[in-house]
Amino acid sequence: MEVIYLAGGCLWGVEAFIKTLPGITFTEAGRANGTSCILDGDYDGYAECVKTEFDPSVVTCKELMGYLFEIIDPYSLNKQGQDVGEKYRTGVYSEKSEHLEEAKAFLWKRDDFDLVKVEVRPLTNYLKSAKEHQDRLARCPNDYCHIPEDLLHKYKNA
Repeated sequence: MEVIYLAGGCLWGVEAFIKTLPGITFTEAGRANGTSCILDGDYDGYAECVKTEFDPSVVTCKELMGYLFEIIDPYSLNKQGQDVGEKYRTGVYSEKSEHLEEAKAFLWKRDDFDLVKVEVRPLTNYLKSAKEHQDRLARCPNDYCHIPEDLLHKYKNA
């Protein structure tokens, strides 16, 4: 199994979506690549993300990028849906350079590469989110989510 960290705005919907994908063996809501510890209940500089464990014989990093692009606006900087701020930026983080190279190759092949705001960076740090953020949409399906309902369940039974 391999691990990659995917940021696509509010982590609740991103985690719910990723859980339905083929080859996913574990997910965990968290925050990546911040600059300091919690300040007044917020995380300074961190991107909301989903720690994603996957089986590379079933789903590739490139395919994960394609799935991520289904649920994000890749041209939006620090904003997805109604959520605005640095913590809602989109990104791909990993401790494996191979993952980062595959993610960059996916972006570079796009005709609109120069407009895309998805960051691809080495994972510098990670914080697991509090228990109430884990599987949030499964427990509270009426909570706000920027991902359309049909996309949240698109791969559930595939």
